Amino acid sequence: MFALDDIRSLTPQQRNTVLASFLGWTLDAFDFFILVFILKAIAEEFHTDVTAVSTAIFLTLAMRPIGALIFGLSADRYGRRVTLMVNVLLYSLFEFLSGFSTSLTMLIVLRVLYGIAMGGEWGVGASLALESIPDRTRGIVSGVLQAGYPCGYLLASLVYFFLFPVIGWRGMFMIGVLPALLVFYIRRSVVLPCQPASQAPALLLSGEG
Repeated sequence: MFALDDIRSLTPQQRNTVLASFLGWTLDAFDFFILVFILKAIAEEFHTDVTAVSTAIFLTLAMRPIGALIFGLSADRYGRRVTLMVNVLLYSLFEFLSGFSTSLTMLIVLRVLYGIAMGGEWGVGASLALESIPDRTRGIVSGVLQAGYPCGYLLASLVYFFLFPVIGWRGMFMIGVLPALLVFYIRRSVVLPCQPASQAPALLLSGEG
């Protein structure tokens, strides 16, 4: 109850920042898990097996540490908010372009690029949110942010269930461009924290646990 009271005490600007970070992580997971659901359809399209297509999943995850480093350095240099917007735009773009893949090789290259963009979202979004709120709320808010990942998985499963029979695997990837709309919300509603960076909490580079 005390934790809920602490969350209620957040200002509208702080809540907007937390929500933006939560949605960024949720939609990141949504875009990632789309691929998991459509492996078989892609394998049939390119006349290969699911094992070959699953290489795209491995490489996506393998590129995450690189993205965490690149976007983490960018956030320190250019600011958390602008870096988060660029990050969301990039992973949405590479998700969308994946739907135009003409070969498995092209798809894998796009998923590598997506993995780099995906890797940057957690660190930048979480640090932006936690730097913007009082110390006493950081524990509960960090848990809320982590819940975005399973929410993204659930969202991807619902989209697959209802829309895949209609739009196919290419359409599933193209729906993945929708997170780019989050940038407008971030630009309009997220206010940069006034807290010095030296007081920011330590964060993990990778967030699913």
